[in-house]
Amino acid sequence: MAKGPRISAAVRKRAAQIKVLLMDVDGTMTDGGVTLLSQSDEIALEIKTFDAHDGQGLTLAHTAGLRTGCITGRQSSALLRRAREMNMEFIYMKQPLKMPAYEEIIRNTGLSDSAVAYVGDDLPDLPLMRRAGLAVAVGNAVLEVKHAAHYITEALAGHGAIRETVELILKSKGIWDEMIGKARA
Repeated sequence: MAKGPRISAAVRKRAAQIKVLLMDVDGTMTDGGVTLLSQSDEIALEIKTFDAHDGQGLTLAHTAGLRTGCITGRQSSALLRRAREMNMEFIYMKQPLKMPAYEEIIRNTGLSDSAVAYVGDDLPDLPLMRRAGLAVAVGNAVLEVKHAAHYITEALAGHGAIRETVELILKSKGIWDEMIGKARA
């Protein structure tokens, strides 16, 4: 968001209310590719690539007091490790329908939809995007997801889209400059 897209006052107002940032994984935190390395018959290692700028964004989100999490249809040891490294509080894997996990998070946090941002890229994300206070589509999301979004990142999936979302939220809250001084490797 260095140059920064023009962001409407309505989107900034939504972003300023966010307390929980949730996201899909494949196609948002990653570029959507699923690499499988064959080991033997029917056994393969899964390889995922996560963006370091997204990681710094998630670290800053955590430092700023945002609660973060992911809801994904796949099971992944690589994701579990990355989510723990990023201090994600909510980790839901193997969720063919994502709404039950979303509703459980809402119940457990006691927050309303307006306090939740959701980042998605594909059709299974639509129900959550239609409900979240801030719906974000990554730059290369499918058209239906872009139409449901309040904000579309300039960054593509797995290449800074999560970081851009965090920056949008923290800048809208007026705390971005303060967070820059708290950035850690």
